[in-house]
Amino acid sequence: MLTRVMIVEDEARLRELLYDYLSEEGFEVAEARNGSEALERFAQTPADAVILDIMMPFLDGYAVCREIRKRSNAVIVMLTARSEEMDKLYGYELGADDYVTKPFSAKVLIAKVRALLKRAGAGAGEEPGFRLEGLEIRERACEMYVDNEPVSLTPKEFELLLHLVKNRNIVLSRDAILDQVWGIEYDGDGRTVDTHIKRLRQKMHRYAAHIATVRGNGYVFRVKL
Repeated sequence: MLTRVMIVEDEARLRELLYDYLSEEGFEVAEARNGSEALERFAQTPADAVILDIMMPFLDGYAVCREIRKRSNAVIVMLTARSEEMDKLYGYELGADDYVTKPFSAKVLIAKVRALLKRAGAGAGEEPGFRLEGLEIRERACEMYVDNEPVSLTPKEFELLLHLVKNRNIVLSRDAILDQVWGIEYDGDGRTVDTHIKRLRQKMHRYAAHIATVRGNGYVFRVKL
């Protein structure tokens, strides 16, 4: 079964360019010209990944990202002509996995999408991950359960949680987390980590305290030995 990628972009030439590149790379490709059309088509046939422009008519990319996150853990890469950090942080708050600033290389964008998809589905041959009280992390399925209830995580949230758990009781700096989870080429700063930690804690409910802040250093997933 082909991996399905949806392009949500109001600029026809860019949309056509991405369509051609993605098709050549073996993806099944869907298109939407604006935010309203994107949500309608996503509801009909969900995608595994969404390349999402921010500035669009009817509904902007932020609104579309928010709605998709209510129903899906699809990879979301946002396209923006703006590079302000607060804009990016807002997107991460809503559940975006990564950003690409225009102008960009289509090949680099597709490589990012492919890497995020791989991470989201990684671990098929590994043992199930980790259990602590009522918190369970299933590495093979990329799932988290809280008191036996599944909790929806984005691919980046799950990757971050898994990294913390695998390094439990070790203090990790924000820079180290950025390098290991986002990659050494990522140009964001530590606030990206803070934003994702905040969302993880909210979703972990009564187990959120296991992710502790070490003032002046970073974060640690604490477990009693």
